[in-house]
Amino acid sequence: MSRIRAVLFAALILLAGCGGPTPGPTAPPADAGTALPSSTTALPPSNPVHLRIPSIGAASTLVPLGLNPDDTVEVPPVEAPMQAGWYRYGPTPGELGPAVVLGHVDGGGRDGIFARLREIAVGDQVFVTREDGGTATFTVTRVVQVPKARFPSEEVYGDTGAVELRLITCGGSFDRERGSYRDNVIAYATLSGAG
Repeated sequence: MSRIRAVLFAALILLAGCGGPTPGPTAPPADAGTALPSSTTALPPSNPVHLRIPSIGAASTLVPLGLNPDDTVEVPPVEAPMQAGWYRYGPTPGELGPAVVLGHVDGGGRDGIFARLREIAVGDQVFVTREDGGTATFTVTRVVQVPKARFPSEEVYGDTGAVELRLITCGGSFDRERGSYRDNVIAYATLSGAG
């Protein structure tokens, strides 16, 4: 949905081990853009409560993430690097559009929930348990590592005609001068089942 478009783009560098307080873009108006027609495979809205990615040994409850006072996206607490969060102003996992889950690569000298996200492969499954008791199953279709300066915000957060999921963390080499990683790792996935 449009409401998520580009809101997270610069804010992702705020992840633990990902950088300092760099301001992100402002949020678009809640009614910005045009809604896409509904998909027969889309699920009704339901907040996600748990994420599991067996292939990389990742499992976490999901906390809702909103916006900071400067309109950058909140991130899970650095003191809890194994905690993942979902952007609550975008689609919930299973709804039409790109749901977004953010996680730390590390924090406080410890691995984060997405420490191994760069190892996820096309075809791997991601399971998201929802408040309605159902589980949305996503299959990874693509994994990229991109420099933060060339983050593909439209591709990640723009409107889609499918039920999709984005998993995002930091990656690449660590820039000690800036105190952040130079890249982002992004896993793209599409809904492949619901139960």
